[in-house]
Amino acid sequence: MRKILVGLIVLMGFVYIFLIPEEPVGMKIAMKLVPMMLIILYGFLADSPVSPLYKRTILAGLVVSMIADGVIYWFMAGLATFFVAHLLYIQAFRKERRKPVPVFVAIPLILYGLFMAVWIAGSQLAAGEIVLGVAIITYIGVILIMGWEAIRTRFPLAITGAFLFICSDSFLAIDRFVIPLPARDALVMITYYAAQVFLAVSIRSQFKRSTNLS
Repeated sequence: MRKILVGLIVLMGFVYIFLIPEEPVGMKIAMKLVPMMLIILYGFLADSPVSPLYKRTILAGLVVSMIADGVIYWFMAGLATFFVAHLLYIQAFRKERRKPVPVFVAIPLILYGLFMAVWIAGSQLAAGEIVLGVAIITYIGVILIMGWEAIRTRFPLAITGAFLFICSDSFLAIDRFVIPLPARDALVMITYYAAQVFLAVSIRSQFKRSTNLS
């Protein structure tokens, strides 16, 4: 069943990214949600972890992300909803954190956050878009905290999912606020769907790891 679901996620993700036209918008939004529904189903059917709260919170983050997918066409509403999803992922990771972030990872992560804040939010603040600039800085902060807390879990799949999410958000922000990116949709959505898959699969890997340690 898991292999079938993964195959369907890949297939429907491909269909959405490469085959569904921009119009009508309602169809575009509906098809965008299908891979997320399958990812949520995968997470729901995954073996329960030793910490049931991890599974519930990751699933809640996936559901809120799916809602954000539907409202992202109203950018600020989508940004706020994804912000909530990241808070849920942070909460899940904090329940499972084991070790501090290594210095060789912490420094590049912080520098990247500062660079993105200056480059993207700075351009909006310079243009007089104060509210948007502050919102972007806040969002950059929360996704970096999400990546930071994922590293502390030492769950490879959770870490991979978190950093793919950072990549997806970065591609979207660069394209929207700085320079158009070639193949923007493919860059953003492939990394986005992959991030959510890794986060969903981390439910199962977390179970295996905890069991092996007991």
